Amino acid sequence: MPRNTSFEMGLPPFRGAVKQIILASTAIYIVLLLLQAFAPDTAGVVYLLGELRPEAIHHGWVWQFATYAFMYRDPLDFVLSLVGIYFIGGAVEDQIGWGRLYGLFFGSLIFAGVVGYGLSLTGVIAQGPAIGSGAAADAILMVFYLFNRNAPIMLFPIPIQIPVKWIVVGIAALEIAYLLLYHFALQFCVILLGLAGGYLWFLLFSRRRVSIGLSERVYGMRNAYYRWKRRRAARKFQVYMRKHDRTVYFDEYGNYKPPDDKRDDGRGGWVN
Repeated sequence: MPRNTSFEMGLPPFRGAVKQIILASTAIYIVLLLLQAFAPDTAGVVYLLGELRPEAIHHGWVWQFATYAFMYRDPLDFVLSLVGIYFIGGAVEDQIGWGRLYGLFFGSLIFAGVVGYGLSLTGVIAQGPAIGSGAAADAILMVFYLFNRNAPIMLFPIPIQIPVKWIVVGIAALEIAYLLLYHFALQFCVILLGLAGGYLWFLLFSRRRVSIGLSERVYGMRNAYYRWKRRRAARKFQVYMRKHDRTVYFDEYGNYKPPDDKRDDGRGGWVN
């Protein structure tokens, strides 16, 4: 997709991995709301099991690196996270496919959670629990920016086009402000790390980079094999001609070099 494409953020199609992630998150949040209303003790146990808590990870509760994305308390946090995934995730999914979007979603969550847990071991920063899919929403936004660096976005219903890079900068600045206000709490460390997770995913798994690198390796191996075969055939032919008292010459690529060829570029008279 051209990097100067304009995106009008109306209502994108509700389909694919984005649809499944939003529906699963909504269903789980509805259950959590009902539990908090009618069975608060059970709700507390579910949050204890699902939230990302460094002390629980320390005791082997590693599933929390994935489950914390579906734990919400504040309805506004729930809406903002899923709205970001809905509006930006559809465009990213169109570029990378639904399977890679799942990888980006869970990979960025796990990356942010693991790094956040590592920071919590200092005993100074990244303390407390972390919940929500804010890290994944940030990662998707970062990947969208990296694929469409110069694209302006018209945020519905605001009739103003804003370059996507300034949206990334603005969100990062807002999250840094919350990080400072809440004394580097794990919640905001994890969310901010989502941007880094998106950038890392782009470097490692971008379809364009992977396909180009793989193609270069495949064609390089094929060409090296053909050059080796040509040189091997040239040596056999030289041996055969010497047996018949004739001398022939080949260049370093295995191409025949006529006796009257005086060029010093190392290349023969023909190239296969």
